[in-house]
Amino acid sequence: MNINFNKNNDGLVPAIIQDATTKNVLMLGYMNQEAFAKTQETKRVTFFSRTKNRLWTKGEESGNVLHLVDIKLDCDKDTLLISVNPIGPTCHKGTDTCWNEPNEENFGFISKLETKIENRIKNADTNNSYVASLFSEGINKVAQKVGEEAVEVIIEAKDNNDDLFLNESADLLFHYLLLLQAKGFQLKDVVDVLKGREK
Repeated sequence: MNINFNKNNDGLVPAIIQDATTKNVLMLGYMNQEAFAKTQETKRVTFFSRTKNRLWTKGEESGNVLHLVDIKLDCDKDTLLISVNPIGPTCHKGTDTCWNEPNEENFGFISKLETKIENRIKNADTNNSYVASLFSEGINKVAQKVGEEAVEVIIEAKDNNDDLFLNESADLLFHYLLLLQAKGFQLKDVVDVLKGREK
């Protein structure tokens, strides 16, 4: 890997640390050639500490180490993206990230939709919210709706109208997310099961 350690005349390059599973950014550190070599050799992320003026392996005192998964070099060859499996919180203040955010798996828009469904279940008036109204009818009604939407997806899959197929698929996914919450789960729980089956 042809890293340009001399671009800033200090022998250091920024190292962005990212959780290999959640894809969340955990912290930013700096590496010199020696820190980079030690990281590759030990498979534990090591930085050059500018305040201590020495190499510093993350977790050397706390035990909250960063196990190396992968290293990528940016297009200018002066910034590293390092994928890790973290053990414990990353920040020295005890938080998951140095931005005080939880290091939880996030599914982008789907996670936002799950939050919206949860808020409607807890806070919305059943007269003004489809989600609240359906949820109030109980698990059997929610499960029945998922079954109906699944049948409609199958029917549309056999036809050639892609727009109808995608709309019915969206309806199925939406109601499935609602059913998961009715059972006390979220999509991440299903993903965890799938990960457990991965070979």
